[in-house]
Parts: sequence; structure tokens; C-alpha cells
Amino acid sequence: MKKITSAIVSTLSILTTGLLCQTAVASTTMTEGKMVVGMDITYPPFESYDGDKVIGFDPELAALLGEQIGATPEFSNNSFASLILGLKSNKFDVVMSGMYILPKRLKVVDAIPYARTGASIIVKKGSSIQPQSEKDLCGVKVGVQQGESYVGSLNELSETYCKPNGKPAVIVQEFPSAPEAVQAILSGNIQAQILIDAAAKLMVEKTKGRVEVSTPDLVYASTIGLFLSKENQALKKDLEKAMATITKNGSLPALLEKYELTPAFK
Repeated sequence: MKKITSAIVSTLSILTTGLLCQTAVASTTMTEGKMVVGMDITYPPFESYDGDKVIGFDPELAALLGEQIGATPEFSNNSFASLILGLKSNKFDVVMSGMYILPKRLKVVDAIPYARTGASIIVKKGSSIQPQSEKDLCGVKVGVQQGESYVGSLNELSETYCKPNGKPAVIVQEFPSAPEAVQAILSGNIQAQILIDAAAKLMVEKTKGRVEVSTPDLVYASTIGLFLSKENQALKKDLEKAMATITKNGSLPALLEKYELTPAFK
């Protein structure tokens, strides 16, 4: 009887150890060894195509994080406006797309901050419209990428500043991508565009100076980060640990400096 009991205990011990080992190595991403990253790959310098290769700040950050958690990043191209919905539908493990961390987004998904930035306003080179701040946009046709928080910010500006001061509302026009809004500036369909500062500078470069930044200082400063499902706290814990590691070893500070971004925390 003692031998049988001892055998049962040994068997249970082996099974328990096996289960614990499985738990320890269990993947926190949807597919073991892979991290699917949702992004809008039309938004340089955060992400864009160079031939078939996805380049930019977010892909480089994803590679650093993937190294730490043992998962190779796989990039999924989607419209900016559909990214949070796709994340909630388990289409991706994370979203990384130069996206602001906002209270309305945190109601439905979690976020891990990595940088601070703000927006700049660009106009056609030599335009008579030269906004120095967002308050100069009253009555101006302004292009914004669909899904960006600037739509709400500009509508709020119209209601809280423009109209009370006897000025016309901002005329907001949404575009599927930032480059399409730039083309609308060049063709004269809109007068200005608001977008993240790093992207604004790159648009000036890509158009060879046919558009220019009119604002001397950043507007709508905010924190950007990666987003993930509230249901996957294990992945959040892994990525927070990975973010702390690449911050400590200097990889993240070097990447932020390369793209002229400010750390989320100093």
C-alpha cells in the first residue's frame, strides 16, 4: 500500500512540475515566438515602407522589445482609425503607430508609454496662412489623418475659442493617411495640416521644402506609447519589464535620440 501511495505521489509530483514548467514558458503573445504589431505603415518616421521592408521608429522599438520577450515582430498594415478596434478583436498582440495615450483610449485598452512629443502645423511654402499656434486655425481648412485625436481637439477649439471670440470655426477635413493630406496642401484643397512633429519635419524633407512648418513651438503635447488588450496582463507585464531593460541598457534612449523624441519619463 505504501509503495502504491508513494508511486501516486511521485506521479503527481512529476505532472505538477511539468505543468509549472509549461506555465513558465507559456507564450504571452497569440502565437508563440511571434508578436503581431498593428500599425498604419504610411506615417514616417514612425513607420513606412522601404520597398518591402517596414522601417521607422516603431519597427525598431518592436525589434528591441521582441528580443527581450523572445518574439519576432510581424507588422500588420491597417488604417489608423481601425487600429484600436483591431486590437480589441484580437487581430494583433499590440498596436504601435505613433499613437497618443488618451483617456478615451485607456477606457478600452491598456498602454505602455515610451515617448513625449507634440504636433506641428505645416502649410504650403510661401503661403499667406502662417499659423503660429492652434488658435490661429480659426476659419482655416485643416487636414487631419482619420482616427487622430486632433479632430476632437480642433472641434473643441472651435467651440471653446473660435466661436466665443467671434471667429469662424476650424474647417476640419479628414484623410486616410498623412501623405494624402500633404498632397491636398500642395494642390490647394486645404490650407494647413496638423500632425506629430517628427512626421511634420519628414514631410518637409520628402516634399523638398514645398511645405513648411509654421509653428515655432509644439502644439497639443502628449505622450505616445504602445497599446495592448486589457485582457492580456501577462503580456503587459512582460513588455513593461522589457521596456525597463532597454531603457537601462541604453537602447531606448539611443533610439529616441535618433528620431529626435523625448523620453516619456525623465
